[in-house]
Amino acid sequence: MGAGAIVKRAIEIASTEMSDGARAVLKRAASAGSPPALGAAAHAALVRAGKIRESVLWCYSDRLKTFAPWWRQLWAESLGKNGKGTTPVAALGPVDQHSQLQLFIAGPRDKLITVITTAAKGRGPRIAADLARLCGEDDLADRTMGDLAAAEGRATAETLARNGCPVRAIEVATLDESSLGELLMHFMLETIIAARLLGVDPFDQPAVEEGKVLAKKYLAGGG
Repeated sequence: MGAGAIVKRAIEIASTEMSDGARAVLKRAASAGSPPALGAAAHAALVRAGKIRESVLWCYSDRLKTFAPWWRQLWAESLGKNGKGTTPVAALGPVDQHSQLQLFIAGPRDKLITVITTAAKGRGPRIAADLARLCGEDDLADRTMGDLAAAEGRATAETLARNGCPVRAIEVATLDESSLGELLMHFMLETIIAARLLGVDPFDQPAVEEGKVLAKKYLAGGG
């Protein structure tokens, strides 16, 4: 089998596994208390109570670096209508512990924060004991980067909760094609349900279309 055929087959397998994961979430969504429905209900309740103006998706995995921006677009285009919706914020851990956590905790308490962690313990390169000592962090000696990421993700969620910030934690045991399909379907369903609870249509984007019309006009030399 040539390289092209191998790549094609790998894509087919990945697509099938992603679809299987998505279907599993869709099947469970019909039952009472499904995670997407609970997430949407919590969001809508906090909005109606005037508690939140922003929604934060904080992924503690570099492999999910592009997932949060995907969700940000989905959330913004689906809910931002008729004065409704919350501003989506994408964050990546542990990097944004230093650039955003201070604001999340000590700034305006107007955010619902979702922290996604993966089973990272024991994974990645190990930190040499001499380097740990050099940094004044002896506890990091012989720990992996995965150990550090897992500890920081857990600590961030707990710190937010202890400080009274609306927060929820989602742990992905194994980040693979199937679990990615589950995540995609979960947030698509959560977005659709939240839109319905807020009284907006999640399937149109009139503001975006208006901008496209003007852009085409300017490209055609119409102003």
